[in-house]
Amino acid sequence: MNARERAAEAAGRVRDPEMPMLTLADLGVLRGVEFDGDGGDADGDGGTVIVSITPTYTGCPAMATMRDDLVHRLNDAGFPRVEVRIALSPPWSSDWISERGRAALREAGLSAPGPAPRPAPGPVPLTLGPARTAPPCPRCGSAATRLTSEFGSTACKALYRCTGCLEPFEHVKEI
Repeated sequence: MNARERAAEAAGRVRDPEMPMLTLADLGVLRGVEFDGDGGDADGDGGTVIVSITPTYTGCPAMATMRDDLVHRLNDAGFPRVEVRIALSPPWSSDWISERGRAALREAGLSAPGPAPRPAPGPVPLTLGPARTAPPCPRCGSAATRLTSEFGSTACKALYRCTGCLEPFEHVKEI
């Protein structure tokens, strides 16, 4: 395994600080792992590892922790020089969550997001109400759920309650 592959593997194992059942790769936040080539050989040994990540939300409070975790994991894997870059374009989409990540969310009792909304061409209508979704209950599968709060434990999750089994659950929002 060359240095680029080792660095990508190490970065791919870093967990999301707010949803630790997911890696940054499974969440779709990890965008790329490269070397700048300054003094490194053909495999990237000796260069600076450059990791690109995209926040799920602009101003996501977990970005600093993600950066620190990536730097520490790569340092521990033998890469002394690491730079983490924030990539804002294209913006993150909940569609980037891997199937393995969606399964991990469900196994942890969270409702995985459905397809991200697609804007229609032309002018964007102004709507002041919250976007309504009806996620199925991750515990019993019932479609009879209701929104309790637009925000759960983090800004990227909403709190729902199943009217079938009466259990509360968090739903990762579609973005």
